[in-house]
Amino acid sequence: MEAKIKAFMDEVKTRNGHEPEFIQAVQEVAETVIPYIAKHKIYNGKNILLRMVEPERLISFRVAWVDDDGDIHVNRGYRIQMNSAIGPYKGGLRFHPTVNASILKFLAFEQVFKNSLTTLPMGGGKGGSDFDPKGKSDDEVMRFCHAFMLELNRHIGPNTDVPAGDIGVGAREIGFLFGMYKKIRNEFTGVLTGKGRSWGGSLIRPEATGYGTVYFAQSMMQTNGMDFKGKDVVISGSGNVAQYAAEKALHLGAKILTLSDSQGYIHDTDGIDEEKLAYVMDLKNNKRGRISEYADKYSSATFYKGETPWTVKCDIALPCATQNELDGEDAKALVKNGCVCVAEGANMPSTPEAIHEFHEGKILFAPGKASNAGGVATSGLEMSQNSLRISWSREEVDQRLKDIMEDIHDSCVKYGKDDDGYCNYVKGANIAGFVKVADAMLAQGVI
Repeated sequence: MEAKIKAFMDEVKTRNGHEPEFIQAVQEVAETVIPYIAKHKIYNGKNILLRMVEPERLISFRVAWVDDDGDIHVNRGYRIQMNSAIGPYKGGLRFHPTVNASILKFLAFEQVFKNSLTTLPMGGGKGGSDFDPKGKSDDEVMRFCHAFMLELNRHIGPNTDVPAGDIGVGAREIGFLFGMYKKIRNEFTGVLTGKGRSWGGSLIRPEATGYGTVYFAQSMMQTNGMDFKGKDVVISGSGNVAQYAAEKALHLGAKILTLSDSQGYIHDTDGIDEEKLAYVMDLKNNKRGRISEYADKYSSATFYKGETPWTVKCDIALPCATQNELDGEDAKALVKNGCVCVAEGANMPSTPEAIHEFHEGKILFAPGKASNAGGVATSGLEMSQNSLRISWSREEVDQRLKDIMEDIHDSCVKYGKDDDGYCNYVKGANIAGFVKVADAMLAQGVI
């Protein structure tokens, strides 16, 4: 079996040797899915996984825009349409200087499995640009978004590809993108999700990824006779996902100890309560400030510059910042300090070495493709509401989200439970996501 996995990965590396993040994502899936394929004749000899790792379409384009001083800038835009076997491509747009084809391919590949797990009819895709919205005026962001959509519009549509937001693409950016799409195409359709409430958006969408991560972690805890009440929680990040993961964990009775950004993390020994969390939301969402300012305001908090929060003693860890932020040494520290559950709110925030340590320590570990699927699940619910021309209540959307996350958890347990009773959620998520897409690909033939 090791020889089969190596042969497969050698072929992937030959084609994508310059894309480390993508290779890392494929390696994780190959190690769990190839043994499953070998045991099931229906998939054997069909090269299903090799077909799944090759994008159906990879679009790269120039984005030229003018800043407030009249200077012209050129950025690179992308859309990776990975797999449409079970529905239209679905996945976020990321605006960040680190964006490149490797990062977007890994995100698109992960998205295929994540969307499959939601049970909703959505394929996988991802896109974005190396444009950095930080430090730009609203007018500059608008001009960039309009220029970006001038090209992207020809590749997307409500039954073709439905992008959403991601890092650097929030309500402001979605509004500008949607406005230009509507003008160009002369139609009002659900082509983007994460829209404003008054123009086709869904309640709970901003909260969905963070809420969903906590719902998934709660399901894991409950299978082992535990819950969030009275637990110490360490969270990385301070953006949308981290904020609402903290909010839902607070609602479940947990104590939030940390939040972070690219400059470092704050540790509040008294806990981040709802009032303090409201301050963070205003700081990050409206004032676009740094998390270090939290420590200036609250004497119970200390800011640790250039560090990550994984050495803080906790019961539950929720990495909600970015890819590969939690390494093997961080994982060892969490296990040593008594952490019993780790659920990824970001995409692939744990390195392979970290995941190995979690599994060796037999603690509950949820990969992002399962635990952070709440965002795209609610995007799918927004698509449904757009198609039906109706709006569901906050309570109805939240309950549907909770039900979806519990269903994803059950699917992971079905395929991931080992003989000793320990559940390998990585294996469970990969196989459960693979089976649905693979069955659809087999039914549709070699295309």
